[in-house]
Amino acid sequence: MHTYSTGDEIYAKVNSLTSIETELPFSYYSLPYCKPKGGIKKSAENLGELLMGDQIDNSPYRFRMNVNESVYLCTSAPLSEHEVKLLKQRTRDLYQVNMILDNLPVMRFTNQNGVKIQWTGYPIGYTPPNSKDDYIINHLKFRVLIHEYEGAGVEIIGTGEEGMGVISEADKKKASGYEIVGFEVVPCSVKYDPEKMAKLHVYDNTTSVSCPQELDKSQIIREQEKVSFTYEVEFVKSDIRWPSRWDAYLKMEGSRVHWFSILNSLMVIFFLAGIVFVIFLRTVRRDLTRYEELDKEAQAQMNEELSGWKLVVGDVFREPSNSTLLCVMVADGVQITGMAVVTIVFAALGFMSPASRGMLLTGMILLYLFLGIIAGYVGVRMWRTIKGSSEGWRSLSWSIACFFPGIVFVILTVLNFILWGSKSTGALPISLYFIVLSLWFCISVPLTLLGGLLGTRAEPITYPVRTNQIPREIPERKYPSWLLVLGAGTLPFGTLFIELFFILSSIWLGRFYYVFGFLLIVFLLLVIVCAEVSVVLTYMHLCVEDWMWWWKAFYASGSVALYVFLYSINYLVFDLQSLSGPVSAILYLGYSLIIAIAIMLSTGTIGFLISFYFVHYLFSSVKID
Repeated sequence: MHTYSTGDEIYAKVNSLTSIETELPFSYYSLPYCKPKGGIKKSAENLGELLMGDQIDNSPYRFRMNVNESVYLCTSAPLSEHEVKLLKQRTRDLYQVNMILDNLPVMRFTNQNGVKIQWTGYPIGYTPPNSKDDYIINHLKFRVLIHEYEGAGVEIIGTGEEGMGVISEADKKKASGYEIVGFEVVPCSVKYDPEKMAKLHVYDNTTSVSCPQELDKSQIIREQEKVSFTYEVEFVKSDIRWPSRWDAYLKMEGSRVHWFSILNSLMVIFFLAGIVFVIFLRTVRRDLTRYEELDKEAQAQMNEELSGWKLVVGDVFREPSNSTLLCVMVADGVQITGMAVVTIVFAALGFMSPASRGMLLTGMILLYLFLGIIAGYVGVRMWRTIKGSSEGWRSLSWSIACFFPGIVFVILTVLNFILWGSKSTGALPISLYFIVLSLWFCISVPLTLLGGLLGTRAEPITYPVRTNQIPREIPERKYPSWLLVLGAGTLPFGTLFIELFFILSSIWLGRFYYVFGFLLIVFLLLVIVCAEVSVVLTYMHLCVEDWMWWWKAFYASGSVALYVFLYSINYLVFDLQSLSGPVSAILYLGYSLIIAIAIMLSTGTIGFLISFYFVHYLFSSVKID
């Protein structure tokens, strides 16, 4: 927590310029803005911030606590052809300046059809309707909300921000002062007389100006124009307290819609899941009870007239095709699911504060690395169960450690070349590549190998029935089984798609997503539905004497990823109409593909593991010689 005394100097910081039209971040100083006196200094950033393309630099915007003033910053050199072209392009692409004061992003309010809408950041410039000219924002009216803090022995509990801590009695006098609890801006374009402005120095006081409505009084972007930058600050006392200062940013638009849609989704899913489960349990139970009640003679006679799933008893645990790939995908799915569960639970409990930029992504990456030990264990134990020996477990562990990260690495590298070509700050520097690679090979790979070693020491799962030497012929089907598998994905998608809309909006429209409680409920429902769908489908396949259930069980719930990817394309076409250019679309589809693959591995694994235990339970309950 930071407290300031009257007159204390605070400097604002600037993040990358961003746009919901292009999704390509650029450095603030790529445009002809005023630079700080001591030169540009980058702020230390965590792994998540770097991967998200954040580049936080210092700025010349100086605030003196509780001192209202109107200040001159600088006048640019006459704009060159390149600068004009760049400013016009960034203005037309709706780029925003993201300024930060005391860790709070700047916020502005606009009226659209009589509705007050809040945005973070302010535009670089604007283009009036029916005009070919563009105007630059060169005068900022800041409104800083401050709360007077008396330091009366109050204990402050951390919200994950820098400098937070408990204030002890001894610090009372030191801590009393003002806290910054809000940061708002009204951007204006003002045409100044360059000769008059040339006589001023940095931080000289100027007269306050109101935002001009007439275009001839606004600063046009054209060659040889000198642009003067000024700003004014007003400090306003507020009742908002320090722990509540992020509430304004986390208010989600349409929260009522959010509640109703999620409740509706939950009711539909519970209803469907209930029906499916009740029917299913009754069918299996009735089958098993009827079978167990028969005496031995009748049982022997029944063995000759066996039907449905009992016929495949000698083939149900036959090794599936591409068993190595299945073990690898299930192991990676366990790793991704574990990462998702821990991240969502921690975020729902409030450990991942929005004030700590990039913490969520950093936390997810570290969790994924350390969960390699579980992935290795699950993959190798499953391999031993299928193969009957642990031979080749090392190469399997290597495959597990490299499969999903390898796919992500290839996609990100392709996208990175595109970002490099666009000179965007979203491009990962070479140094970060080495950091990511060293984390991968120095933490994830050794832990996966250790997990694999533990998997070789663990008891393999023993099958309740013997497998016949000659595989049984599978009867012909009226319709292909993949149709059923594809259709099964619609049920889990039903639980997910409303939350998906909010998550996509937060990623691509620059909004804060902070309803992790909802997300946790939806995730738990998704797990239940994936398990049920996969089990029902496996049972249906066994009933028609189809013993090749392994991959079908995986894709029954994993096929939800296909719908997620199609929904992402639908979102791109209908909701992200502002997204312009092939580069932006390729970036969007690349990131969507990574998300879809992760969802496929996670949901497929949940479905497969539950189906495996169900088949094991089903056949261990039946006495067949």
